[in-house]
Amino acid sequence: MKKHYQLLLAAVLLLICSKTFAANDSIYEARRNTYIDSCLANFSTFDITLQAYRGLPVNSAAFDTMVAQLPTDGTADFEIVQIVRILYLSNGQYDSIALPVLSKIPFWLTNGEQLFDYWSENHMIQWMSSDYLLHQKYNWPVDSRLNYRVKHYLQLKVQYGFYEFLSTDYGPYCLNGLLNLADFAQDSTIKALATQASQRLLTEMLMATNSLGVCYPTAGRNYYGKYETPYDQNYNNLIWLLTGFGQQQTGPSPGGVVLATSSLPVDSIISSWTSHVDTTMIIGHTLDSGLVINDSLTPTDKTLFQWSSGAYFHPEVVEATGQLLTDSNLWNNPNFSQFNVFQSEPNSQLPGVAVNFNFLSESSVICNDTVAIFKDNTVTLSSVRNLWPGKLGYEQIPCVANVGTTAVFTASGKVIANFENRTATNENNDLPYVIQQHNVALEMYRPDIKLPLLGYNDPEVSLHWIDSVFDEERNDSAWILGRQGNGYVAVRRGCIDSVNGLRACETRNGQTWIIMIGDSTMYGSFDNFQTVIDSSKYQEGWTLDPATNIWTYSAQITIDSITLGYNWLGDSSLVAENTAVQNISNSKPAFNVFPNPASNAVSIDLSSFNDEPLTLKVVNMLGQEFYNQSVTGEGTTVKTLNTSNWPDGIYLITVETTDGLVSKILVKE
Repeated sequence: MKKHYQLLLAAVLLLICSKTFAANDSIYEARRNTYIDSCLANFSTFDITLQAYRGLPVNSAAFDTMVAQLPTDGTADFEIVQIVRILYLSNGQYDSIALPVLSKIPFWLTNGEQLFDYWSENHMIQWMSSDYLLHQKYNWPVDSRLNYRVKHYLQLKVQYGFYEFLSTDYGPYCLNGLLNLADFAQDSTIKALATQASQRLLTEMLMATNSLGVCYPTAGRNYYGKYETPYDQNYNNLIWLLTGFGQQQTGPSPGGVVLATSSLPVDSIISSWTSHVDTTMIIGHTLDSGLVINDSLTPTDKTLFQWSSGAYFHPEVVEATGQLLTDSNLWNNPNFSQFNVFQSEPNSQLPGVAVNFNFLSESSVICNDTVAIFKDNTVTLSSVRNLWPGKLGYEQIPCVANVGTTAVFTASGKVIANFENRTATNENNDLPYVIQQHNVALEMYRPDIKLPLLGYNDPEVSLHWIDSVFDEERNDSAWILGRQGNGYVAVRRGCIDSVNGLRACETRNGQTWIIMIGDSTMYGSFDNFQTVIDSSKYQEGWTLDPATNIWTYSAQITIDSITLGYNWLGDSSLVAENTAVQNISNSKPAFNVFPNPASNAVSIDLSSFNDEPLTLKVVNMLGQEFYNQSVTGEGTTVKTLNTSNWPDGIYLITVETTDGLVSKILVKE
């Protein structure tokens, strides 16, 4: 029976908000002290925070270097939260070094900003918490709206969760800003809210962590590199401190040293971890409702908060974005320079521009996502459903399986063998629709047909699968299966091809991938797991709605009593869901199209239809008809069409008989 983990999480958070905590569990305290001792014995830059906490002299060379680089470091806020913590943990002996530099750095958006990012979720709290605490400690002059911004941010996180949800990259940095407020804020409301937000972030991270201390989740934003190595990353320090799972961390990380020096109550976080999870939860809110919490924000602050939720050039917010870029002279800021071609457009026209050019928009709109998580001991499967189509795809990891210590997922865009070297964007060549039920996920990819016109033409989908980490591996037709320990994973590929040495599909039309996980407690042996895979039923294909003349790409999998299916209507920028997946018959005769891609002519072999009456149609992806003729088949086995005057692009060739339709994709170059 499915566990209602979301209700459990709510109960944990309610307990967090209402209970007065005593000291943390003695086992955690022992592990925390072991961590500090080990890190100090192997000194690196972040140990200066631990030195200040222990009352030791801070390494002057490391501290001076950290302070000196702030004015030219685009991510200076990452170091500033550490410096602020050191200033609060020490007795003023480092004020003369840090304060002259900090006093000259802008902590909120200024006109013509080119270096600092104040608006993404993790940057925002690091800047705001540091500004707030420096004002509190030294009575610095401060923006009169800062208090409103800080409370608004904290209320959003406590009530709705994190936009950069489950991010093993950005989550620990977000936590640093929150913990500084939880530990040092004198305002009781801010202190309580920061405590609750910190506990929520860590509780959700543990929800996606397997019994080996590995966390490879779907995420609001993440880098591919976070799925390459299971240990010795920033988030591993947090997991080991809280649970002892995974490898003991002997070197410090930015998040690890802050948690280790924090008085945050963690007992309820630790006790929230469970070996089995099967839940779907809503992260965030609608674009409008996120601003209801606090109506005292200025127009600039409101826009920056919208940006923090991923909404930059979304049609609902693009006018405010254009106004802020103009008012603050930000069109040439590196984050927005690719859009400065629209600078001359009147603000009233920007919503239309955002719709027409949505496939290039950075609007990831990560403030209202449906996230599915399944976990059983060492295996996890998580996904985010119904990504807003047409965005740039910035750092989106829509679906990930975690088997023991390895991540299995698909990714679109140009195939580069080393995933860490891939760009954080994929120009929306293929952002999939994902649907997950329990331990099975279906991913459907469709390239945006407008992208090749603008020079983006990498419609590949590749599989992140590291052969060497599996104890056993099997290929079974389109399926590939892997076992690590008692954990199993199977992937039904969109094709059995390879690109640049990776399992990948290079296609100009739709493709579907299936991911399924399991372990010995669920299926017994690996052989039994494969038997379940072999008994699955899969169908896929294209159908034409004669009433609307819109083509629908459909796929459906039935496996282990689970049925997942989806109809993808029309162009990828016009996604609509239809729960009734049409059957795509595999029994109709096939036909061949050659050459494909075609240039001046294409031949269609109809010999398999046995001279039965049929109608041959050719349409492009916009539904425009290029050929329509009835064919009796009497002695005609090959039909040749002149394509020299057809525009380059993708076409659908359909043969209609009394038994139904059968189709093939043609590429005209």
